[in-house]
Amino acid sequence: MESMNRRCHTLLLLLAALVSACTVSYRFNGASIDYETTKTIQIDNFPLRSAYVWGPMQSIFQNRITDIYANQTKLRQVKKNGDLQLAGEIIAFDQFNKGISSDGYSSQVQLKMTVNVRFVNNKKHTDDFERQFSATADYDASQQLTAVQEELVTQMVKDIADQIFNATVANW
Repeated sequence: MESMNRRCHTLLLLLAALVSACTVSYRFNGASIDYETTKTIQIDNFPLRSAYVWGPMQSIFQNRITDIYANQTKLRQVKKNGDLQLAGEIIAFDQFNKGISSDGYSSQVQLKMTVNVRFVNNKKHTDDFERQFSATADYDASQQLTAVQEELVTQMVKDIADQIFNATVANW
């Protein structure tokens, strides 16, 4: 009986060692890239071309779009001749009255940001496109835009960057 317990104990120890030595790593990020043929991405600056602008908006967008490809793909970012090329401009940053209160004044304001994107896949030109991506964010009209602008722009930039990422490398 003791030898049976010893064998079970030894077997359990071996099994535990085997399980801890073998780990499976799985990371889902939505990207479907053939890394054998596509190794680099070129992300050009996206200048502000909107009639109304907020200065930090361009750098917030540029940092987010660069980071999403760096963090969610194995693509190496290059300054020119990338296998994938991303270019464009921020073409609109507008605000609209969205809701009217009973006294006839605005109660909700909506911000809308639009980015025009030109995407070139030098490994598969059928994926090339030029398209506009937009996002909106609402705020209470009793607030000053300057008080909520950074948070709302960051939220819209995240949404637009996700849309661009999905359209370019996720093939959704």
